[in-house]
Amino acid sequence: MGGKADFLSEDEIAELRKEMEALIKEDGGQGARSEEPISEPIPEGQILSDIIDETNTKALSIEENGSYIKIAEDDMTAWLYLTVPGKGKEKYTMEEIMDFIKKNGITTGFHQSNLTAMIKKKVYEREIVIAKGQPVIEGKDGYYEYKFDPDQHRAPKVLADGSVDYTSMSVLQNVKKDEVIAIYHHAEEGENGYDVRGRVLPVKRVKEAAPLRGQVVCSPKNPDVYLAQKDGKIEFKNGKIDIQSLHEINGDVTLITGKIEFYGDIVINGNVEAGVVIRAGRNIEIQGTVEAVSLFAGGDVILKKGIQGAQRAKVSARGNVFADFIEHAVVNAGGNVQANTILNSRIASNGEVILTGNKGAIIGGYTHAMLGITATEIGNTAEVRTVVHVGSEKEVYTRLQTVKAAEMEQSEELQELTEKASELLRKKKAANGKIPDIMEGRIKDLESRIQSLKKELGENIEERKRCEAAIAKGKQAEIVVNGNVYRGTVVCLAQIQMPIERSTCFMKYFQERGMIESSVIAYS
Repeated sequence: MGGKADFLSEDEIAELRKEMEALIKEDGGQGARSEEPISEPIPEGQILSDIIDETNTKALSIEENGSYIKIAEDDMTAWLYLTVPGKGKEKYTMEEIMDFIKKNGITTGFHQSNLTAMIKKKVYEREIVIAKGQPVIEGKDGYYEYKFDPDQHRAPKVLADGSVDYTSMSVLQNVKKDEVIAIYHHAEEGENGYDVRGRVLPVKRVKEAAPLRGQVVCSPKNPDVYLAQKDGKIEFKNGKIDIQSLHEINGDVTLITGKIEFYGDIVINGNVEAGVVIRAGRNIEIQGTVEAVSLFAGGDVILKKGIQGAQRAKVSARGNVFADFIEHAVVNAGGNVQANTILNSRIASNGEVILTGNKGAIIGGYTHAMLGITATEIGNTAEVRTVVHVGSEKEVYTRLQTVKAAEMEQSEELQELTEKASELLRKKKAANGKIPDIMEGRIKDLESRIQSLKKELGENIEERKRCEAAIAKGKQAEIVVNGNVYRGTVVCLAQIQMPIERSTCFMKYFQERGMIESSVIAYS
């Protein structure tokens, strides 16, 4: 049987009519001999109509009457659609509906209230949710709740006028001994799910985090609470808690203070006079003004009130250099250099040089940045010579050519010596190892020189790769001027330079096909 009620076709009706007519003819002669003669013959068409009506009004089962089950693609939801029961059947029973559902493969997650309502309220010709699976309830891996910022980012505060307030910066997160620095939360198991077909949906296994390492101790009251071992600056490095002691000076630093050298962080809450030398293994932070000093930091240098170098100041940092202004100073940074103004200074950055604020000016001197320069103004109306350079400097290209030439010479010499050594070794083998001492010495000399050449060649290859990487790194560098660029400025990209003959504004300079190209910055 199909999903719809079955009716007699036209051909079947015609065949049935012929059979009935034949029966009537056969019975024609015997009707007179029956004990009870038929008072009134039944019309042929009425017999056929009664048979057809009986066939078409027979109540079909739920599997045959067009009712159906729909199951979601993920097998997490099932719907039931019931047609109106046939004549003679008032409503469906729970037993036949459940039997129909199970025959369609649904075994769990029944929505009993919906099923009951469909029967009781005779809900027909609508898809009703009758089963739902249980989604997996994911667990949680064990984790640490840190009482400090393990991913601290240092950035100055931008004021309403667009300038940057470097006095708002701090490189420190200080902790005291026995201060709570982390709390461990244990893993929480999840729960398996299931779909309407009864299949189990396994939950992902959870795992505990490794014990916290570094300069921490567990609380005697609660082993899941971690305490600082000592006072100092705290950082999360390489999966360990690192607490470094801090050297802090509350006041000015003068020549009387002498040279300051410290393996950790140095914070000076005052001014630094000319002639002072400060070396820090990590960061240097100076709250006051800085004169002609020498600063060396293994991390960042933050000069909250800038530096007036009087042509004698030198600042060197493996990290970034942040300053309100830089005047008459030499600055070298492994990272970025960021300031509101740079005046008559020599800047070298392996990252970017970024001038911030409304002024955001570079005036005079030489400013180099491997990855790019962004400023509001470059030069001034007095047309002071101001050189800005991005990409690799000329020395890198010169060094690359030198290394390439040496590499070629060494390769040729190595090949020549290898061939000579191979020839002597063949002769030695042919003589069963019996060769003159002078030849033996020659072989040893050649082998020694070959090893030395291989080492030198390897070093040159590495140097060449470093130079090529540096050049490639700076190829995409750009100089972006969000304001005026004045006559007297010299724009340099890699080995190419272009003097600015006429003052202009809102320009971007970049390298393309070995030339310096420029485009106007469009603001929407």
